Amino acid sequence: MKRTKHNDVNGWLIVDKPKGMGSTDVVNKTRYLLNANKNGHAGTLDPFATGVLPIAFGEATKLIPFVTDGKKEYEFVLKFGIQTNTDDIEGEVISTSNIIPDKEQILQVLPQFVGTITQVPPMYSAIKINGKRAYKLAREGKEVNIPPREIEIYYLEFLEQINESEYKFKVGCSKGTYIRTLGKDIALKLGTLGHLTDLRRTKCAIFSIDDTILLENLKNIVYEEQRLLSLLPIETSLRDIAVIAVSEEDAVKLKFGQALSPKNYQGYGLGAVLAAMSGNSLIALVRVEENKLSPIRVFNL
Repeated sequence: MKRTKHNDVNGWLIVDKPKGMGSTDVVNKTRYLLNANKNGHAGTLDPFATGVLPIAFGEATKLIPFVTDGKKEYEFVLKFGIQTNTDDIEGEVISTSNIIPDKEQILQVLPQFVGTITQVPPMYSAIKINGKRAYKLAREGKEVNIPPREIEIYYLEFLEQINESEYKFKVGCSKGTYIRTLGKDIALKLGTLGHLTDLRRTKCAIFSIDDTILLENLKNIVYEEQRLLSLLPIETSLRDIAVIAVSEEDAVKLKFGQALSPKNYQGYGLGAVLAAMSGNSLIALVRVEENKLSPIRVFNL
């Protein structure tokens, strides 16, 4: 029987995304399982990838940009000697090399990829070129010229050798980093070719694998009310943001989108983003400006 009344669901569901499923598919599936009005994901994962995919429900969707912009961590397996057109195992082989580096050679080049580096995103990506997704242009056989961009690699660690030609790594990086491209570039620096055979996101902003639930486990929970217990509070994503307690009067002002006088909320630098709480309720995110605290996100909880 088709359900017509949806739950007013607010919070975060951190899914361990399975391989072969797109991020939008996970959004649709979890919205159905929780019978929710509204949800969305923070930080897209390709169908090829697995791991941490934060799903925001209801008022939490207002915080998606703050999670998407956060630091990410991935573990990936790089296979040397073969290049594919997608830089991962799902693509077609377009070139091969007999050069397979050893552990010592790899360890020598890894430091060159730490810090601010320039990266050209893969042609099979969701970047828009003249209003059209790059991967669509690539599938149509059209030439795709994507400009390079600066990204930040915070750490890049060698984890283990899987077999003769495959090695596992861990990387911490900024928003906008393409791990498939990172793998390809490491191989090129070593004078060979390479592609990813496995990719798993282990952290997305403040969320980690420890926060996740498997979709299969969520589906196996019989009652909707019990599924809702898997949600994390909206405030969970604000762990790294300073909290200020506002009066009831100021809470009402923020609810109407009005700025506050900073005289009662001093000690924060210009541009700082703060979480305004009234009692146990999240009222708004505010930004410290010259002569006021301006609401940038207002919550209706």
